[in-house]
Parts: sequence; C-alpha cells; structure tokens
Amino acid sequence: MRRVLLFLGVIISLTCQSVLGQDRLVIPDTVLINGDTLLMLGDSIIVDEPKKEIFWKTGGNYNLNIQQVTLSNWAAGGTGSFALNSGATFFANYKKDSKVWDTQLTINLGFNRQGDRDFQTRKTNDNFIFVSNYGRQLSEKYYLTTQLDARTQLLPGYKYSKPAGAESEIRTKISDFLSPGYLQSSTGINYRHTYPDKSRLSIILSPFTGRFTMVMNDSLSRAGAFGVTPGENVRAEAGMSVSLGVVDFVLMENVTWKADLNLFSNYESLGNMVVNFNSLIRMKVNKYISTRIETVIIYDENVFIRQEDGTSKQAVQIQNLINFGISLDF
Repeated sequence: MRRVLLFLGVIISLTCQSVLGQDRLVIPDTVLINGDTLLMLGDSIIVDEPKKEIFWKTGGNYNLNIQQVTLSNWAAGGTGSFALNSGATFFANYKKDSKVWDTQLTINLGFNRQGDRDFQTRKTNDNFIFVSNYGRQLSEKYYLTTQLDARTQLLPGYKYSKPAGAESEIRTKISDFLSPGYLQSSTGINYRHTYPDKSRLSIILSPFTGRFTMVMNDSLSRAGAFGVTPGENVRAEAGMSVSLGVVDFVLMENVTWKADLNLFSNYESLGNMVVNFNSLIRMKVNKYISTRIETVIIYDENVFIRQEDGTSKQAVQIQNLINFGISLDF
C-alpha cells in the first residue's frame, strides 16, 4: 500500500508540473512511518532550476532591391532598364567571462541591364568582407584584441570604353576574385562601449599590423596592378592600424547608422594612409521594408585608377547606393 501511495504521489506531482508548464522542480513534503517514507499531497517545496547560460548570439540581415523601367513608343525618349541589388550580413558573437569573440560576414552583389548597350549587363556592386576579432578583457571597457580582416570581390570587374572612330565598345578586365584581395591581421587595444539604447562603439589601436595585398589573376599580376611587384601575386606590408566601428547608432526613431573605418599606414612610408570606410543608414518602414543608404570610400596610393583618356592616376574611390526594398532580419 505504501508503494502504491508513493507511486501515485510522484505521478500527481509530475502531472501538475507538466500542466502548469513551469521550469521548476516540485518536491512534496515527506513524513516517516515506521522507518518508511510516505509522500504527502499537502504543501510542497518549489525549487527553481538554474537557467542555462547563453554565450553565443547569432543573426543577420538579407536585403533585395529591384528596379525595372519599361518604355514603349515613349515620345520623351529613354531606354528601358533593369537593376538588381542584393546583400546579406551574418554575425556570430561570443561572450563568456573575460573573453569576447565577434565575427561578421558581409556579401553584396548588384547588376544593371540596359538593352541599347554593347555589353548589356554590367556589375554595379560586388564586395565580400569578413571581419573577426578575439579579445581578452583588461578592464571594464578595454580589451587586448587580435583582429583578422579579409576583403575581396566575387566576380570580374571591367572598364568600358569606346575608342575614337570605333563602332562598338570594348571592355578591359581591371579586377577579379582575389585580384585584389586584402588580408589584414592586427593585435592591439580595443575600447568597447555599449550605450543604453544598445548601440555600440568599438575603437581598436593596433601598433602591430600585417597587411597582404593579393593579385591572383596572372594578367593583372604581370601588369603590377594594385601595387604588387610585376609578376608577383602577393605584396606584404608591416605597419600600424586604427579601426573604428559604430553599430546600430540611433539617429532618430526607426533610423539607425552603422559604420566602420579602417586606417592602415606602412612603417616604410609612415603617414600615407590606406583608407577603407563603409557607412549604412537604414530607415525602417516596417518589419519587412526599409530604405538603405550605403556609402563606401576607399583610398590606396598603390591603386591607380584608369581614366577616360587612357591614363591612370591615384584617386579616391566612392560608391553610393540608395535602395528601397525588402529587408529581413533573422
């Protein structure tokens, strides 16, 4: 009989716990009769189970923007066109005790097509950016950090021109996958601060930085493109760098700003900076639709930009995109 009561008491206790859906352990009171334990269905002791700690935070965003212009018997003139721009961002952040590890991957691709051109489909946007940094906490806001920054493009890039007297355009390959490719590794001090609105600021000063410029395309390598020695595939530099990152800074309601700036100076020519600046202003209409203003500014004294007259010179590279379309956070 005692065993039956014990069994019934356990079943009722587990059933009550399941129905209530509580993550707690219910331990009925007990009394001893002749040395045996008898479960009583009276008051109970409720013990909270420890919550599982979460060290990883992952997510991302996907955006797609499409524009189409169709003209038929249009008296004002013009040309039909189709444009597509798509991008995805993935992140995985780890934090446990004094250790932090933040990783982000950004991929963007864009195309434009016009029917009246010799080369109708042309690339408008193409970048691959992978940034990962690992840090150990020194104080409340300062960390000893090692960062890896890799950048390239996915598809070939061309310069389009129409020589004098020619009937059609020609295109010249000026870039390709890993041509250029940039790999930068640095170690330094990282200042990190999170604001009440959850926006974040990160500044990394790295006196020990290695930067590698890769040109894996043979024809571009033989031409000495992007500062490599003609015929070589890799150019190595040692210097110092400064990285500044702003994440989800709230400009106003439903408008956020994300930006990162990377400055690198070779010790052999200290003071001459390689500049990489990326800015994204996002204006959310609702959960699925947003407007994005993306700006990229690049300057590298070793990169010579081909001009319309056929000459090449150092220049500031600027890309600006304004997109309105689908945006999904996950």
